[in-house]
Amino acid sequence: AQLKADDFDWKAIFAEGVRWFHSGGIFAALSDTTPEVIVAGMKAAKAAGAVVSFDLNYRAKLWNIRGGHEHGVKTLEPILQHVDVLVGNEEDLQMGLGIPGPEVEAKSALDPSAFVSMIGKVTKKQPNIKVVATTLREVHSTNRHGWSAVAWINGEVAQAPIRDLDVYDRVGGGDGFAAGLFYGLLQGASPDEAVRLGWAHGALLTTYPGDTTMASLDQVKALAKGGSARIQR
Repeated sequence: AQLKADDFDWKAIFAEGVRWFHSGGIFAALSDTTPEVIVAGMKAAKAAGAVVSFDLNYRAKLWNIRGGHEHGVKTLEPILQHVDVLVGNEEDLQMGLGIPGPEVEAKSALDPSAFVSMIGKVTKKQPNIKVVATTLREVHSTNRHGWSAVAWINGEVAQAPIRDLDVYDRVGGGDGFAAGLFYGLLQGASPDEAVRLGWAHGALLTTYPGDTTMASLDQVKALAKGGSARIQR
């Protein structure tokens, strides 16, 4: 929370060949200086030709400490102007960008229609954004979840399959999805393939304790192609 933008030698960092820069709304809400750190990093990333992503992760309790919802939207505005890839569900988009909620009512937690209906509002406010993505989760019980994901990528909507998961620890599934999606985009995968890679990695991560992945790339690719989430030995 005490970090400042000039605490980093951004030019030296990106001179090492960094291809992707990621940050999120929780870090942005920690103090008055953390948004400045994010913007400085994003500007340096853009100058170096790297992709910039941001996970809205809107947390009302954190923003209430900083000055409330209006302050949160005002703080996130200059950050979002530099973003290529945005991660967040309907509520994150509504609260983080200060835009109206979905005009379409989802039939279930796994129905992407409400999320997709908000993309036009997002890109109208921030036309620089090329990708908007989120996970879809329906909780049947503590350890049984329905799981899917959806992304709007350069005008194309791609949705992952719906699968019931035996969940060991739900924490980190969304971050796992983002990591897999980013990997796919970096590798030049199609929108459908990139979303499936994110979906598969997020699904596998929920089968491990904690929020650190233990999945191998081969396991992620196998599940993304329709294989089993069982551990490969």
